[in-house]
Amino acid sequence: MAPAMTSQPLLLGPAALFAVGLYLAALLGIGIAARRARTNADMADFYLAGRGLGVVVLFLTLYATQYSGLTLVGFAGNFYRNGFTFISVVSFAAAIGSVYLWYAPRLQRLASERGYLTVGDCLDDRYGSSGLTLLATVVFVFALATYLLSNLKALGYVVEAATGGAVGFAPAVITLGALIVVYESLGGMRAVAWTDVLQGATLLVGCVLLFVVVVIHYGAPSQLLPAAIEARPELLKPPDLEQRVGWLSTLVLVAFGVSIYPHAIQRIYAARDAVTLRRAFQLMLLMPFVTTLLVMYVGYVGAVNFPGLDRLQSERIVFVVLADLAAHIAGIEALIALLVCAVIAAIMSTVDSALLAVSSLLTEDFYRKLRPQASERELGVAGRVSSFALMAAMIVLAITLPQTLWRITEVKLEVLCQAAPAIVWGLFDRRLNARAVTAGMAVGLMATVGLFETGVRPFGFHAGVVGLGANFAAVALVALAARSGGAEPATGAPSAQE
Repeated sequence: MAPAMTSQPLLLGPAALFAVGLYLAALLGIGIAARRARTNADMADFYLAGRGLGVVVLFLTLYATQYSGLTLVGFAGNFYRNGFTFISVVSFAAAIGSVYLWYAPRLQRLASERGYLTVGDCLDDRYGSSGLTLLATVVFVFALATYLLSNLKALGYVVEAATGGAVGFAPAVITLGALIVVYESLGGMRAVAWTDVLQGATLLVGCVLLFVVVVIHYGAPSQLLPAAIEARPELLKPPDLEQRVGWLSTLVLVAFGVSIYPHAIQRIYAARDAVTLRRAFQLMLLMPFVTTLLVMYVGYVGAVNFPGLDRLQSERIVFVVLADLAAHIAGIEALIALLVCAVIAAIMSTVDSALLAVSSLLTEDFYRKLRPQASERELGVAGRVSSFALMAAMIVLAITLPQTLWRITEVKLEVLCQAAPAIVWGLFDRRLNARAVTAGMAVGLMATVGLFETGVRPFGFHAGVVGLGANFAAVALVALAARSGGAEPATGAPSAQE
């Protein structure tokens, strides 16, 4: 079971709790409106909102999805524990954005031309191998399930902390998890995208206002420096060689892991056109500086003013700081209510996106292939059943598993990035065939899992990064051997041009 929170002040009074309740009710209302706005019952309308998302909606749904509970809870806690060595995470988003801008416009054109609904459709079209598609889909479902798990845990921490323990971890996870699966099942991608507009705007405004209030109350970074040196001198230590290797390893991990999230690819498919998509991703490149960096400053303030917290307590440092602000600043409850809504928004938008993506994978890449004669209505029912079943399983695991948010995220990315060569490399190199890509993915997964089991990190690199290196090498070797033997590349290679 999740450990109980230590006693702390109630962050939200009755009026603020009522406001948060209205916010959650609005999300359900948006789901109902999205259901009514559906033009037909086919899977493209349900999972991709008719492929018509414009720049503003696309940007906000990407933003709300990428900046999750890990950002607002995990990043602050990680900075609290590790200090300025963790500031490298700001650069990770630039790496993710660069990979997106490299391959996403081409993928969007292909999806529009050929009617892709899932990542599996792209792989089927590119390589024509059911075995490769099945292996990749298993990887994607595992990654999405762990993504759901980490964010449901974050959701429980947020509500428990905001209510001072009045609402426990388990009831919070169960109630909000149920709300998410209901509105996602009602309106599909349209409901998810529309709720993300509200959630993304709330998150962006909340992060900026939190930073402003924290700076006013506690001081700017330079003003806190003497206190930081006295209270937590280890926060200011420059990174050693091992930490620098860790930076590089994590950079590779997130660049090739986050950039192929199935729910992000779903948004690539749902974009109105490639120009719209490119503009949305260009806006995303600015967001680390108005979200990640600002949240990490809260972790810095917490480390200086509230030293001595253990690992679990430090995961909730954002709420420790908010409780202190509430105790010292009169009339701040409205701002705290907004900030709590912002945190809940970040998490819920990520959960609903991951849930929709895994539902599409289970429906289109498993159920449809088992029952090719299934009607669109039957597929819709299968998708909703899979959403409810998966959410129930993840709620149980979120309540019972003890892992921290950051570690769950690392494990997910280490497995997920093994699918990157098949997608990113395969989009640009017609000569790759299914045998080479399947061999690479299998080698990468075996290397990653083997290193997990031994607990070894060669030269300080993540197991997934070592596995990804082995993956790329295996793809290159098998492809080269095939060409030397006169084998033809896979048919159905992409033809869309930049």
